[in-house]
Amino acid sequence: MKKAVRKAVFPVAGLGTRFLPATKASPKEMLPIVDKPLIQYAVEEAVEAGIDLMVFITGRSKNAITDHFDKAYELETELENRGKSETLELLRSILPPHVTCVYIRQAEALGLGHAVNCAKAVIGDEPFAVILADDLIVHEDTGGLKQMVKVFEQNECSVLGVERVLPENTQSYGIVKTSPVADRLGQVDLIVEKPKPEVAPSNLAVVGRYILTPAIFDKIAHTTQGAGGEIQLTDAIADLLKDEKVLAYEFHGKRYDCGSKMGYLIATVEQALRHPEVGVDFLEYLENLELH
Repeated sequence: MKKAVRKAVFPVAGLGTRFLPATKASPKEMLPIVDKPLIQYAVEEAVEAGIDLMVFITGRSKNAITDHFDKAYELETELENRGKSETLELLRSILPPHVTCVYIRQAEALGLGHAVNCAKAVIGDEPFAVILADDLIVHEDTGGLKQMVKVFEQNECSVLGVERVLPENTQSYGIVKTSPVADRLGQVDLIVEKPKPEVAPSNLAVVGRYILTPAIFDKIAHTTQGAGGEIQLTDAIADLLKDEKVLAYEFHGKRYDCGSKMGYLIATVEQALRHPEVGVDFLEYLENLELH
């Protein structure tokens, strides 16, 4: 019997040092793009893909994420008393009623592989998604993860979300070498974590979307510390290639690297221009902007 992808892991225990001091007391995943935090965009993408169990791998000072997806009784009561029904409905729709959230504390920041492994008891023997909220993926029709779920359903193997990057930027990503399978789809022959441009096998970079089979947990368990002294998910996937087929899918849509200040600012501006409430006025403001 085929198993559907209905669980997603969100590694959110990182310190967000590139955005200090803004992230000193607030998680980087709670940074807003206009009026929604990054983590909400990620959860909405998962819900669209048919996922109903969200597993957050958290750390110290990450309570804001838990609170964001929890029911806010006092705030809802206040909005109800003031007759602000539209705002109340917006608040209640943050998380659909059929979706369940699980929070697991990662005691030490030992890398993405370690963070994913923290979810093993909840995932069990099912395929699952991994979503990095730093990577905001926008597509006017179908979200990146929903596209990947379709690929998984057709092939029943792990699927990595990839995009082509400038050759000089390969050392910021896991890089794959692939053999063509179909349009925008390749079988992974090799995966390397953050190679220098002169030794990178390609410029096809793994970004913050994965669908993995449960076999990955055994591979992570036998993965030693790699680049940066961390347990790298890339290394575990490289080991998985010996036993299972892994596909790389170039998703349709635009990815914003919101883990960088420039990427975050670009995402904010472009999403503001698309926003139904402020888009027109914001465009007018930008067209008349004069810096002094």
